[in-house]
Amino acid sequence: MGEAKSLSAVIVDDHPLARMAIKNLLESEGISVIGEAGDGAEAFLQVAQHQPDVVIVDVDIPIMSGIEVVEKLRKQQFSQIIIVVSAKNDLFYGKRSADAGANAFISKKEGMTNIIAAVHAAQNGYSYFPFSLNGFVGSLSSEQEMLTSLSSQEIKVMRAILSGADNMQIAATMFISNKTVSTYKSRLMEKLGCSSLADLFAFANRNKIG
Repeated sequence: MGEAKSLSAVIVDDHPLARMAIKNLLESEGISVIGEAGDGAEAFLQVAQHQPDVVIVDVDIPIMSGIEVVEKLRKQQFSQIIIVVSAKNDLFYGKRSADAGANAFISKKEGMTNIIAAVHAAQNGYSYFPFSLNGFVGSLSSEQEMLTSLSSQEIKVMRAILSGADNMQIAATMFISNKTVSTYKSRLMEKLGCSSLADLFAFANRNKIG
């Protein structure tokens, strides 16, 4: 516990109760919470303002996803500890968190106390993806395998579709053409074996993708 005493943290989650739970957990370990944010845009402001040692970010936040926050922070040379948390599909979001440059992925279903273990692991130079030993290798279901075949752009389009955006809105937010959106859309539908939007929503529901 002593080695975490001097750390500071920013928490990014759009649920105030979740932020409070994480804050209480961190502060009980002597980690001071110096900023909180409820969406991706606010997350950047808080990190820029406070320069924390640890950023804890939920996958499912407004404006931009937690994964995109991780990617952008790493592109901006933010080298401190980033821990992604989610109640959604562990394998899918765990792998994406690792690919984006996070130090750890914590399933909210497994209990938030793992955040502290992840902080200690990251301090000692280790990643913390507890399910990776049997999860990423060899034991994926066929639908999990389909999900891992999607490119990051296809995933962004999928998430936008699931949140109700149309092609024009997706094109505007991703700075790509309508035609490119259509290409990504048809590719991801084909990769996931979905022939309609209803199929895609059912697939997402089954696999806890949001």
